Amino acid sequence: MSESGGGVSGERELPAGWAWAALDELVASDGVFTDGDWVESKDQDPDGEVRLTQLADVGDGYFRDRSNRFLTASTAERLRCTYLEPGDVLIARMPEPLGRACLFPGSDCSAVTVVDVRVLRPGRSGVFSRWLMWAINSPQVRQQIRNYQTGTTRKRISGKNLGRIKVAVPPLAEQHRIVETLEEQLSRIDSGTATLRQARRRLEGLRKRVLVSTVPDEVPESWRMTTVEGAGTLELGRARHPDWHHGPDVRPYLRVANVFEDRIDTTDVMEMDFSGIWERYRLEAGDVLLNEGQSPHLVGRPALYRGIPENVAFTNSLLRFKANADVLPEWALLVFRRHLHAKRFMREVRITTNIAHLSAKRLKKVEFPVPPLEVQKQLVQRCDELLTGIAAMDQQVGTGLRRGNALRAALLRRAFTGGLVPQGPTEEPAAVLLDRVAAERAATPKPKRTRKVAAKPLAPRAVDVAAPEPTSSPAFAVQQEFEL
Repeated sequence: MSESGGGVSGERELPAGWAWAALDELVASDGVFTDGDWVESKDQDPDGEVRLTQLADVGDGYFRDRSNRFLTASTAERLRCTYLEPGDVLIARMPEPLGRACLFPGSDCSAVTVVDVRVLRPGRSGVFSRWLMWAINSPQVRQQIRNYQTGTTRKRISGKNLGRIKVAVPPLAEQHRIVETLEEQLSRIDSGTATLRQARRRLEGLRKRVLVSTVPDEVPESWRMTTVEGAGTLELGRARHPDWHHGPDVRPYLRVANVFEDRIDTTDVMEMDFSGIWERYRLEAGDVLLNEGQSPHLVGRPALYRGIPENVAFTNSLLRFKANADVLPEWALLVFRRHLHAKRFMREVRITTNIAHLSAKRLKKVEFPVPPLEVQKQLVQRCDELLTGIAAMDQQVGTGLRRGNALRAALLRRAFTGGLVPQGPTEEPAAVLLDRVAAERAATPKPKRTRKVAAKPLAPRAVDVAAPEPTSSPAFAVQQEFEL
C-alpha cells in the first residue's frame, strides 16, 4: 500500500505511518460495503419488526432518526434490503450535503436501509468505524465526492464512484486518539453553535412580536378600521405567455422569486413584451407588492417598491397595493407584514396543485387599521428602530455561526492531515493493517447476490363451471364526453 498521494490532494505527503486507501479497500472479510434496494412497499406494518432507515436519517456526523416507517421482515427479505448493525457507517449518496456520513446507533428492532444510503461496515479487523465516519465528513473527502458527483437538478454519487474515494489512513491506535480529541473539540463548537441558533430563534420570535404588537387587533378610538379595499387599490399583475417573450416593447418585470419580506431581490429579473399596456403594469415608488401564490405560510409576503430597479412591471404571481392619500405606503407594508406573521393571510388562502393562492377578491376583505397620519409616522419609525436593532443582533449571530462552521471545517481538515494528535513511531503502520485486510478479503470468496426476479403471474386454473349469462346493457346508459 503506497503512502504517496495517489492523485489525491495534489500528491501531498502523508505523516509517517499513514497510507492512502479507497473506501472499498477498507472493508474486511466480515464487513459490508453495499446499499439496500429501494423499497416502495405498501405492505407496511406499524407492528412489524423491521425499521426502514432512509436518507433523511443520515446527518452530518449524527443520526437524525427522522424516519418512522416500518415494513414486515418478509418484505425486507424479498426486496433484499441491507440489514444494519450498530456502528455501521451510513453515507448519503444524495444532497444536501452530498456524501454526509453518520453512524447507525442501533434500534429496538431490526433495521434496514435503502438504495440512496451506502452502508460501510469495516469489520472487526478493519479500521475504526467512528474515525472513518469523521474522515468521510472532512473537507478533503467532501471535495473528492463533489468531483465525482453527477446529475443536474439533483446531484448524487454512484456507489461505484463512492468506493473510489481515497482517505488517508493513520495507524489504528492513532485513529482512536484522533476521534477522542476531535470529538472533544467538536462538542465545544457544537455547544456554541447551538447557543447561537437558539439566539436566532429568539430574535425571530422577537421580530414577529414587534410586528404583531405594533398593529394591534383592537385599535384605539382615534383609529379608523377599514378593509384593504377601503385603504387603497389592489391589482393583479400581467399573466406570462410564450408569445410575449419577444416584441417591440420588451421590459423587465418582477415575480414571486423577486419579492421577499421587505426586500426586493434584483439578481434575476426577467423580461417580456408590454406593447400597449406598459403604463398599466409599470411600478411606481410606494407600491406594495404581495405574493399571490406561494407556500401557505409565505403567501402574502410583502415588500415595498422604492423605485429600484427602475422601469419595471409585475406579473400575476404578485398583487400590487396602492395606498390612499391617508395611508402611508410604509404603514401599509407594516400592516401586511403583521398579517403575514399573525397568520391572518393563511385564513384566506386557497390551495391548488400544492400552491397556496391569495386572490385579490379575498384580500380586499381583510381588515386594515388606519391611524392618523402622524401616528402612522411615529409607529413606523419606532418599529423600524426596533427591527433595525434586531437585524443588527441577528447579523452578529450569523457571523458567529459562519465562524463556527469555518472552525469546524478547519478542525476536521487538521485531524485528517496528521496535525491534531502526535504520531506514535512504534505503532503498526497503516500499510500493514491495509495489507492484512486485503489479504483476508482475497482469501474469502465474495458471496454472490442473487438476482431479484419479479414474481410471475399465476396462470388461470381451469374450472368446469358453466359460463354466466351475458348481462344486458342498462336501460338508461349515458355516455359523457369531456373537453380535453
